[in-house]
Amino acid sequence: MGMKHDATGRRKTFCFALCALLVALGLSAEAQQPKKVPRVGLLIASSPSPASPRIEAFLQGLRELDYVEGKDIAIEYRYAEGNPDRLPALAAELVSLKIDIIVTGGSSPTRAAKEATVTIPIVMTQDIDPVGSGFVASLARPGGNITGLSNFAPELSGKRIELLKEIVPKISRVAVLGALSLPANAQALKEVKAAAEALRVKLQHLDIQNPTDIESAFRAASKGRAEAALALPGAVLISHRTQIAGFAAKNRLPTIY
Repeated sequence: MGMKHDATGRRKTFCFALCALLVALGLSAEAQQPKKVPRVGLLIASSPSPASPRIEAFLQGLRELDYVEGKDIAIEYRYAEGNPDRLPALAAELVSLKIDIIVTGGSSPTRAAKEATVTIPIVMTQDIDPVGSGFVASLARPGGNITGLSNFAPELSGKRIELLKEIVPKISRVAVLGALSLPANAQALKEVKAAAEALRVKLQHLDIQNPTDIESAFRAASKGRAEAALALPGAVLISHRTQIAGFAAKNRLPTIY
């Protein structure tokens, strides 16, 4: 009996050991499976340099949520270098990489991303007028695959006319610089016009679609006897802000942007 009992005990011990070994091996195999790292596509209209403060803030926010680039999350950077025409191809490239989410900086990248995908989630940042641009149904209920932040640029653009008048009370003519045909600037232009009419300031609209338009716009402002200038939001103006500041100083033109 004793031997039988010992044999039974040894069999039980062996079975327990085998089960433990199999569980350990299973856990080991599971642990060796590569962890899926989320991939984020970052679509920016400007060049890397002017966008760097916002990019760093974005990365800092990720770190605060325990997402470290290169370890817990992968980021695909795409810059249009101030050329909006490049954005559709860059957005399509991100979609082809099958990334998990697209983060956009500004209305032009958001539009390009929206046209490239209806399934990949899009988080927009610093968008001028997401409702007016047709990106979301409303700020409270965005709908679709787009959500994010608006920077209330239209209201701020109107306020900047007031600030110009406050700083230089004698101004009566202001040059408005920017991509006037950009849908996102439509509401901003309405706010600027309303503020200008209230202050009895005439506006000179100068369209800047490409970097080559900047110098000619300032020439036109000088020829039109503009006494100050307002720069609307946009990728071209942001990417070439140093050039714009230089022309404003050269023409002794108070400029707000």
